[in-house]
Amino acid sequence: MLLSVTYKTMKYTFILVLFLLACSDEPATPELTLPTDLSYILEISEQVEGLVSVEATAKNASFYSIIFMDNSGDVKESNIEGKATHQFGESGTFTIKIRAHATQSAYIEKSENVTILFASDTLSTIPTKGFSTPNSYANYNLVWADEFNGTSLNTSDWNYETGTGNSGWGNNELQYYMSDNTLVKDGVLTITAKRQSVFASDYTSSRLTTQGKKSFQFGRIDIRAALPKGQGLWPAIWMLGNDISSVGWPKCGEIDIMELIGGSGSRDRTVHGTVHWDDNGTKKDNGRPNSLLSGDFSQEWHVFSLIWDENEIKWLRDDIQYHSINISSAAMSEFRQKFFFIFNVAVGGNWPGSPDASTKFPQRMHVDYISVFQRT
Repeated sequence: MLLSVTYKTMKYTFILVLFLLACSDEPATPELTLPTDLSYILEISEQVEGLVSVEATAKNASFYSIIFMDNSGDVKESNIEGKATHQFGESGTFTIKIRAHATQSAYIEKSENVTILFASDTLSTIPTKGFSTPNSYANYNLVWADEFNGTSLNTSDWNYETGTGNSGWGNNELQYYMSDNTLVKDGVLTITAKRQSVFASDYTSSRLTTQGKKSFQFGRIDIRAALPKGQGLWPAIWMLGNDISSVGWPKCGEIDIMELIGGSGSRDRTVHGTVHWDDNGTKKDNGRPNSLLSGDFSQEWHVFSLIWDENEIKWLRDDIQYHSINISSAAMSEFRQKFFFIFNVAVGGNWPGSPDASTKFPQRMHVDYISVFQRT
C-alpha cells in the first residue's frame, strides 16, 4: 500500500513537472548593448597618392569594420583596434563607412565622402584660357625663350636649388625645396607645393634659377603663368643681379617681376611688382600691387611683363602698365647689370605668414612660357 501511494505520488509529481516545463517561457536572452560615441580620424596622405587611413574609437565596441567603397569593389577591413588603410587607384569621390560592432550584425555606423585627386588628374586644372602675348615686337629681337616642351626641365638653362627656406635665403619660410616638385609636361612647367615632412620641414616645393646659365641686361620679359592660392602661399617670379655671390644682397639688386601673397580678402587676386637695392648701406625698396577686379590668378593665364632699360623699369600685367621706377641715378647702378631668373613657390615666411586650416594642398604654379626680347 505504501509503495503504491509512493509510486502514484511520484507519477503525478513527474507529470506536474513536465506540465510546468511545457507551460513556462524560454530562458530570457541577455539584452544586447550597442556601442556608443563612435568617432574617428580620417587622413588623406600627402606623401602617397590615393592613400587614406582611418582610426575609429567607440564605447563598448567588440570590434570595428571600415569599408572603403572603391570603384573596383568594396574593400572591407575588420579588426579589434579600429585602424585601417586603403590606397585608392584613381581620382574620384568615394564613400567610407566606419562601423563599431557589438556582434557581426549589431553595430552603429558613420560614413564620410572623400575626394581623391591624383597629380596627373589635378594637372587638368591648368587653365585653358587667358591672356597671351605675341612672339615678336617692333624694334625688338627674341634673344631667349623657354616654352617647356619635352618631359623634363632643360638643365642647360635651369638649376634646381635644394634645401630649407632658410638655406641662405631668409624670410623664415617653411618649405624644403627639392627637384621632385617640378614637372614639365604638355608644354607647361609646374611647381607643386605640398604638405609633406622632409628634413624637419612640414612642406615641400621647388626653386629654379638660371644663375650661371642665362642672364640678361635690359629688354622686355614676358612670362605667362597661373598661380597658386591660399593662406601662406608665396609664389614668385623674380631676378637677382649676377654679382650676388661677390657683393651679397641687396647690393646685387633684386627685381620682383611678380609676387603673390595668398590669403583671404583681395590677396589671392593681387600681385606685386617691386625692386630692392642698396643705397650707401641702406636697403631701399619700391613697389606697387595690382589686383584683378574679380576671381583670382589661379583661374586663367596671365602674363607678367617687365620693360627695362638703363633709365627705367616698368611692370605690366596682361600688357597693362601698373608701376614704374626711374633707375638712372648712381645710387641704383645695380640695375644696370645682368640679372638671372628665379621661379619658386614658398610656403609661409615673414610676409604671408603660415598656412592655416583654410589652406588646401597641393598648390601649383604653372608657367606656359618665358620670353626675353632685346632692342635691335
